Amino acid sequence: MDAAPVLTSTPFGALPGQRVTHTITISGAATLTGARITFTTTADLDGVTAQAEPGWCDVAVRTVVCDLGDVRLAGASAAPRVTITGRVRPGAAPGTLVRNLVSLTSAQLPAADPLLASNAYLLPGSTTPATDPPQEAAAATTDPAPGRSARTPIALAVLVGALAAGAVLTRRRLRQRRALPPHDEPAVTTGRPDPM
Repeated sequence: MDAAPVLTSTPFGALPGQRVTHTITISGAATLTGARITFTTTADLDGVTAQAEPGWCDVAVRTVVCDLGDVRLAGASAAPRVTITGRVRPGAAPGTLVRNLVSLTSAQLPAADPLLASNAYLLPGSTTPATDPPQEAAAATTDPAPGRSARTPIALAVLVGALAAGAVLTRRRLRQRRALPPHDEPAVTTGRPDPM
C-alpha cells in the first residue's frame, strides 16, 4: 500500500501549560476508501480543536478521530491534512513520557493492521516558576559597594606582577654587571644555565 501518515508536532517537546499543534498529512499515491485518522496522546490536552481537510473530527482530551472519506493521494488535489491544537494540561510530573500516535485505516487498511506514525519525549523537569534565591546566594552576586570598582583587585594583581617582574630583571642585570670581566680579559662561559 503506497500510503503513510506523517506526524509533525510544533513545538516538539511541549511542556505542561504550553500550546502545541499536531499536523498530520498522508503521503503516497494510493486511493483510500473511507480513510480514518486516529490521533492519541498520553498528555491531557485542554481546549482541543481539530480540523480535517477533507472530512470532520470528533475530539476528546487524549483522542481525536477524523473521518476523511474517500481520498486519492498524489492527485491534483492537496494532500489530506488534519490539524490538532491544544494546551498541554499542567501537573504532569518530570520524567513523564509523552507519546503522540497516529493510525491510518481505510477499507484497504483494516483496523487490525493500520499504518502508524508517532513521536515521543520525556518531560525534562519541573515547570513551576523559579523562586527567589536564598539571601546568602543573593548577597554573593550583588554589586560592589558604591565608590568601589570590581576592577580594583584585577588592577592590583597586575601592578604587583609588574613590580615582581621588574625586581627579577633588575637583580639579573646587577649579577651580569658583577660577572663582567675587565676589558682586557676574555669572557668565560661556564655552560650552566642562569638560575634566574
